[in-house]
Amino acid sequence: MSSPLDPSDAVDLLVEMIQNACVNTGDPDSGGEIRSVRTIQRYLGEEGTIVEPRPGRASVIYRIPGTDPDAPVLLLIPHLDVVPAKASDWRYDPFGGVRTDGYVWGRGAVDMLNVTAAMVVVFRAIRDGLLHPPRGDVILAAVADEEGGGAYGAINLVENHWPLVACDYVLTEVAGPRIGLPGAQVIPVTVAEKGPAWRHVTSRGIAGHGSQPYLRSNAVLTISEVFHRIGSQAQPVVITDEWMRSVKYLPVSDDLAQRLMDANTLDAAIDEIATTDSTLARWIHACTHLTFSPNTISGGGKINVVPDWGEGDIDIRLLPGQDASDIDDHLRKILGPDLYEQIEVEPVLEMEANGSRPEGPLWEAMADASEIHTGIRDLAPTMTPVTTDARFFRAKGIPAYGVGLFDTSTTFAEMLAMFHGVDERVSERSVELTTEFLATVIERFGERLPGR
Repeated sequence: MSSPLDPSDAVDLLVEMIQNACVNTGDPDSGGEIRSVRTIQRYLGEEGTIVEPRPGRASVIYRIPGTDPDAPVLLLIPHLDVVPAKASDWRYDPFGGVRTDGYVWGRGAVDMLNVTAAMVVVFRAIRDGLLHPPRGDVILAAVADEEGGGAYGAINLVENHWPLVACDYVLTEVAGPRIGLPGAQVIPVTVAEKGPAWRHVTSRGIAGHGSQPYLRSNAVLTISEVFHRIGSQAQPVVITDEWMRSVKYLPVSDDLAQRLMDANTLDAAIDEIATTDSTLARWIHACTHLTFSPNTISGGGKINVVPDWGEGDIDIRLLPGQDASDIDDHLRKILGPDLYEQIEVEPVLEMEANGSRPEGPLWEAMADASEIHTGIRDLAPTMTPVTTDARFFRAKGIPAYGVGLFDTSTTFAEMLAMFHGVDERVSERSVELTTEFLATVIERFGERLPGR
């Protein structure tokens, strides 16, 4: 399909944003998203509205007025920050933006600077009249700190600058390659995500001389046993409506698909898939379980002193319909009353899972675009186990989706492995296809709105 916009611009933008190295370590002074804000400002030739709650932690917002002031507002909200990368593990410099053999390599290539670049290019094309004028306003908010929870980015805008991003529909991440068996592949659309419910766990003991450990209350042993049980015990299975809607699109046999919808056969089916595709199996497990991952641990202070404290952090992810009581129930069950009473569990982050129904004018616009670009109207509504900025808008009842269009050079499982992984890369053609696809989605969205 021909287009009046130049999708190759998105590839150039992607390269520059990778090279900007807006690395979010979780430290409030990391990120430096102002560098990619400047890149976008140069490309658009406009200052936009900058929101910078901390020096360098900047987001930039632009708006194109629609032709109908009563029409729904569409928000494009990509993020600018990326997670760290260890250069020695990569084939190419993760912040070099290397272009070779039709691919762009670098941290952020699929999470999510590829879509960020595409959205910026499409936004300029709309503004410059290269695409149909939108019915309702179109907002572009390129934000900071998505990889750190959004305190300096999306959640700051929602809570403190709502008029800048007030909207009726949202497009963001996660975008992925087509999914399904060969000959029956469709575009996945992220419609839901799990809720982060992180916990800090503390154990207490009684200090004593390390030469005499007998009958001592060793807090490090307590926290180690707690974390061992949490990490080694089976995790609770939950078959959600969101999962049931997506199973038929998985690249598995009909028999496996049936077993993946039954709580009694699910884990064995996942184990079977893991023998040939551990990445896909890991994703399926995350989308069907309340997950607990003990990720940090420390304790004591001196080699010859029995420790009187131990502590650590658990990354817990809730599925739709779950809350803190489900976490407590599981911990009590696997730890038993004696061990459970020896620890203190403190919430660090608490957000319920949320999602959007696969319906309405934006959903139909994405289906239109899929039919135009791939010949297939069907879309695969998927849930992601990671968190995105979409959750802040879904919490307000605003439909939010993540989508793009990739070529066939990368599989869905290969893309999953690159998220926060080594050798992250995307084909240049995929970036161009995503740009063209999103342009079509936005045009069709205006045509799908009632009242035309």
